[in-house]
Amino acid sequence: MPKLVKLYIKNVIIGFAIAAGFVAMLLWFNVMGLWGLISQSSDGVLAVFMLWFMNGIVFAGVQFAYVIMSMAQKDDGPRRGTPVVDRLTPVRVKAEAGSKASRQFRQIKPRR
Repeated sequence: MPKLVKLYIKNVIIGFAIAAGFVAMLLWFNVMGLWGLISQSSDGVLAVFMLWFMNGIVFAGVQFAYVIMSMAQKDDGPRRGTPVVDRLTPVRVKAEAGSKASRQFRQIKPRR
């Protein structure tokens, strides 16, 4: 079996185990009266299964995404931004008083 498939299956199992713990805590702490609703309903077992299964899908996806993203190689050099920035120099542009750009600037009025 390929390593990626093994990694996926392992993380799906971990995700569903986390979901089981999450659902158990929801029921233990009786969040929003959930234990009372489930224990008094004839379809309570189905509700717990669906709650576990749907949360398991989410947690398994998050677990697998976290593992895949943490496998990225780290850059060895210092992180100072774009290296081109060190070579840029400011350029002064002189605008004459009677130029077209200065006349357009004077015509713009702020909105109120």
